[in-house]
Amino acid sequence: MSLKLRVASAALLMALSTAAAVAADCPAKSTQMDDIVAAINAAPGCDAAMTVFGACEFGASGDVQFGAAVEKKCEGDLLSRLTTPHTYQRDMDVCDRKYRNKSGTMYLSATAFCRAQIAQRYAHKTRK
Repeated sequence: MSLKLRVASAALLMALSTAAAVAADCPAKSTQMDDIVAAINAAPGCDAAMTVFGACEFGASGDVQFGAAVEKKCEGDLLSRLTTPHTYQRDMDVCDRKYRNKSGTMYLSATAFCRAQIAQRYAHKTRK
């Protein structure tokens, strides 16, 4: 077996074992997108929703839906309590611009995580 083939085989095995490990930690009924969104929606709060997102992430464009569900969960009544909603929107816009000119679905995932983290951070601020 050539060196290139062995390296490619090893990389494939590592990727598959990593995906299996992530799937094992994901609390959703399955790794289907609808089940993961349902698990995020069923989470008891913003932090729990973010934990589900992290455990079930795809690392690709599918994470956009998961991130949106986390945003919605964290925003609950956050938006009505914000004293500076324009600052929140500005921070969300920074996430949208950060990877705008990058190609590849992993950048969509990074944007989704960025936005979800902003929502989580503001939820923490408004609880104080």
